[in-house]
Amino acid sequence: MSRPAGRVLALLELLQSGGVRTTAELAGRLGVDARTVRRYVDHLTDLDVPVETVRGRYGGYRLGPGYRMPPLMFSDDEALAVLLGLIAGRRAGLTTTADTAGETAAAKIRRVLPERAARRLATVLEALAFTDPPGEPAAPDAGVLLTVADAVRHHRPLSIRYTGRDGRRSERGLHPYGIVAHAGRWYVTGTDPGIGEDRSFRLDRVEGARTLPGTFEAPEGPEPAERLLSGFAAAAYRHRVTLRIHGTAERIRARLPATVASLEELHTETGRDGTDGDTDGATGVDTAPGAERWHRVELRVERLDWLPPVLASLDRPFVVERPDELRDLVVAFADRFAARARRT
Repeated sequence: MSRPAGRVLALLELLQSGGVRTTAELAGRLGVDARTVRRYVDHLTDLDVPVETVRGRYGGYRLGPGYRMPPLMFSDDEALAVLLGLIAGRRAGLTTTADTAGETAAAKIRRVLPERAARRLATVLEALAFTDPPGEPAAPDAGVLLTVADAVRHHRPLSIRYTGRDGRRSERGLHPYGIVAHAGRWYVTGTDPGIGEDRSFRLDRVEGARTLPGTFEAPEGPEPAERLLSGFAAAAYRHRVTLRIHGTAERIRARLPATVASLEELHTETGRDGTDGDTDGATGVDTAPGAERWHRVELRVERLDWLPPVLASLDRPFVVERPDELRDLVVAFADRFAARARRT
């Protein structure tokens, strides 16, 4: 197939996905200029494909209502990519509550594949194994997901019916910035217009969502995923923990990731406990490339008992600033560990 013909079909695929596509967007996706896009549109029109021109500031092209492309055939690579995506998505919890949808879609694809391609794919799938995902996946309702995604794309306010982790139900307003898939769960991040603060909601706990009149401006700053992880680290839990740990940020993050803790490098807190390393005598700051430094680590947690083993696994100097209860747990853990090591 010639490259222009392939791009014409790619244009048809883009238009088939729905909505109005601007000339600039289509040109960027196809790697051509605006004039060539218009020529490709003419080609589709000559083939009796009902491409409509939308005028105005947000104008472009769209397919006429009711048009459907004929069935497409997959290459071996495309079929394998689709099937693996369906399987991996189901394993990771990145599906909707219609659990059978992925299975029936995969079955349809396998039925229409040529026998040779079907055999090769069956060989791969039979040999494939997955490790258990972290936690239990929690899939959202498909209608809720689509409504929220549309609101994110068009900057439309939302009203959602939400059930909190304490079981309480409420009606919440939200200006949604984005949707984030994390650890087998879907989240929507945005601003609560009532209090003007960032909020993140689990989509599997949203019983219903509807768009409201008007639009909003998405704020500048961190991406939705970064906002979500920062929110996890600062969430309101029973205990507020503050530590000082001497090490590299990478090593600390390996045990206390951004979903759990916030990390701040300290520039004046080194050597207080006699740690070794090259330091600048005037400032007390370790200046060696890739050197370990003191960091302040803050966490908000429901339980403290899991922290002493984590600190032990870091094997780096640390100071417990608060709470005193954690310091007592660390001492008790160290005593038990030492007593067991002395046993013969």
